[in-house]
Amino acid sequence: MRSDWFRFKDSPAASTADDFFLPELCAPEALLVLVVLAELLVLVLVLAEPMPGGFDWVRLALTSLFVQWNVLLSAALLCRLRPLLARLRAAWAGLLCSLLVVALTLACTAVTDYFQLFQLAEGGDTGRYLRHGLIGLIMSALLLRYFYLQSQWRRQQQAELRARLEALQARIRPHFLFNSLNSIASLVASDPRKAEQAVLDLSDLFRASLAKPGSLVTWKEELELGRRYLSIEQYRLGPRLQLEWQVDGVPDDLPIPQLTLQPLLENALIHGVQPRIEGGLVRIEAEYRDGVFQLCVSNPCADGTQPQSSRGTRQGLANVEGRLAALFGPAASLSVDRRDGRHYTCLRYPCARLSQEARAL
Repeated sequence: MRSDWFRFKDSPAASTADDFFLPELCAPEALLVLVVLAELLVLVLVLAEPMPGGFDWVRLALTSLFVQWNVLLSAALLCRLRPLLARLRAAWAGLLCSLLVVALTLACTAVTDYFQLFQLAEGGDTGRYLRHGLIGLIMSALLLRYFYLQSQWRRQQQAELRARLEALQARIRPHFLFNSLNSIASLVASDPRKAEQAVLDLSDLFRASLAKPGSLVTWKEELELGRRYLSIEQYRLGPRLQLEWQVDGVPDDLPIPQLTLQPLLENALIHGVQPRIEGGLVRIEAEYRDGVFQLCVSNPCADGTQPQSSRGTRQGLANVEGRLAALFGPAASLSVDRRDGRHYTCLRYPCARLSQEARAL
């Protein structure tokens, strides 16, 4: 999944234009495709006619000039009218686009006839106008049909992605609640006052996490959720839990999937702090460089030992990995490593600042 799927919609009109099946024909990539397709059409038209004296390069050049002139003018006009066309039903918009292309084709034919620039076909004027009009109608209809099918395919892909993300999000929230309640339950007998305060913290944390239904939140919001979760665990672990934060260089508006940091923190507590009598240091390191965000959470571990298995943390990390892959594509990764007596869980993915991103699909 790529980052250009998450652009902000500044207004209902902009949202309608973004959903329109006709792409932005003013974009360089779209213009290149149109020019190449037009030149292929020119070759077909020239090769389809008899050539008794060999290949007519002059005719190829004149036909190319005429067709490319039509294509570029049509692309410029449709690009200009795209916001207005997007307000119509797809069938009416497609019909109007085809009529505009035909009208431009006939107008260009009339201009060449008036100034006697060159003749592109043998026969009378009526036959030439009819031929050019039919070619413009057929080619524009085929191209618009292709754009429409591509648009429908993209919508289906986005709907499937949205359903997948919602399923992952629905699984991780109960998982998060379950593990937080386990931590609070361990405090009920030993310190009821701290247990009560932990319940209040959990209530505030869930209120914050459920406030926005989007798939992406800012790094500042995700960091606050992580700190609230650690405050709950701090009641249970006390001085055994030591924290080191190295996150100052990350912009506050960087996009991150909601509830991404918490499973990494939980994994570090279960494997690195809870089994050790003396506890341990959990280090959170994050950086944003060259358009790539990287987050690492590390905890101490004894060399040669395997981390304790936890079905809950495996589910949490698997959900994080699945959401990263769905949102940011194959460039996103989640890795687990052990070196220098510490266990590292790291994720990285390319992204832009959230002021240029959307928080929902």
